[in-house]
Amino acid sequence: MSLFLDVHHRQGAFLLDVRIEAVAGVLALFGASGSGKTTLLNIIAGLVRPANGRIAVDGKVLTDVAAGVHVPPHRRRLGYVFQDARLFPHLTVAQNLNYGRWLAPGGVRGRARFDQIEQLLALGPLLARAPQQLSGGEKQRVAIGRALLSEPRLLLMDEPLAALDQARKEEILPFLERLHDQTGVPIIYVSHALAEVARLATGVVVLEAGRVIAQGPVGEVLAHAEQLPAAERGEAGAVIEARVERTQAGLSHLRSHGNVWLVPALKAVPGTLLRLRVRARDVMIALSAPADISALNVLAGQIVDVRHDGAGGTDITLNCSGDRLVARLTTASAERLGLRQGLTVHAIVKAVAFEPSG
Repeated sequence: MSLFLDVHHRQGAFLLDVRIEAVAGVLALFGASGSGKTTLLNIIAGLVRPANGRIAVDGKVLTDVAAGVHVPPHRRRLGYVFQDARLFPHLTVAQNLNYGRWLAPGGVRGRARFDQIEQLLALGPLLARAPQQLSGGEKQRVAIGRALLSEPRLLLMDEPLAALDQARKEEILPFLERLHDQTGVPIIYVSHALAEVARLATGVVVLEAGRVIAQGPVGEVLAHAEQLPAAERGEAGAVIEARVERTQAGLSHLRSHGNVWLVPALKAVPGTLLRLRVRARDVMIALSAPADISALNVLAGQIVDVRHDGAGGTDITLNCSGDRLVARLTTASAERLGLRQGLTVHAIVKAVAFEPSG
């Protein structure tokens, strides 16, 4: 799915002025509350007409203000999942899902697609229930299924986990991870939670006060603090994919490009693919291989980039056998060690966050 969007829109005192070109598997719109994420999603959906601009999905023009083009929402073939599930309270789960089939091009689709979505989202035990009998996570799974059964060319998701507690979020995240791979439907996913973006997205657009401050592959954008909203800069770091090899003696062994990562035992079977989040603040740099330390992961690497922020901080980007890590140091420490591009050093990883993937 290719997305082209160039819009200028004022809503009261708020000005949205963005240009995005992206090829999405799962494209995250990320930013703090009030940055313009939902307004932008509503413009893509056709629910809000921009004052000026143009929107095209896979080359099909949906909005072109200058040319007088505005395809109405029901003809855009876009599925929309809101923060609240918005199920029809007088219909059962099965009937809510069949409403999505009725909206599909050409009318109701065959049973095979229904069965695929039912199995993907584990909806079978819920089909006879009324929405009032569902948990928050179950309602969102039904809302996602209904949207998918409308056969959208693109699925829009507006912070679908925002109204859920942590337990319900953990319940639904595994389903979200499988959506794109198993249905082939590209997704635009709005979130203000960096952990969700790191876990789910392939690409990301960062919005701040109605403007794009960064866009690109999720690993590249999340690597550097200056590309994130101010409140999230402490969470900047690397996103690395690794596969579980084995668990023994209280440790799980995971392999990425050319490295084996050791972590406290995970409840994951061999072969499970994980995303590792290594925050820049959790990486130390040594000029020689350290000995007699508690850190489980020490990786040799070459410095490929040194960035000073002008405020006493420095980001050091390392290539560690194909894995890119970022270390966030004080500029004083970077200068004391003589860190420069091309230098071989050792990265000491103090902590790693793991997220299921794929």
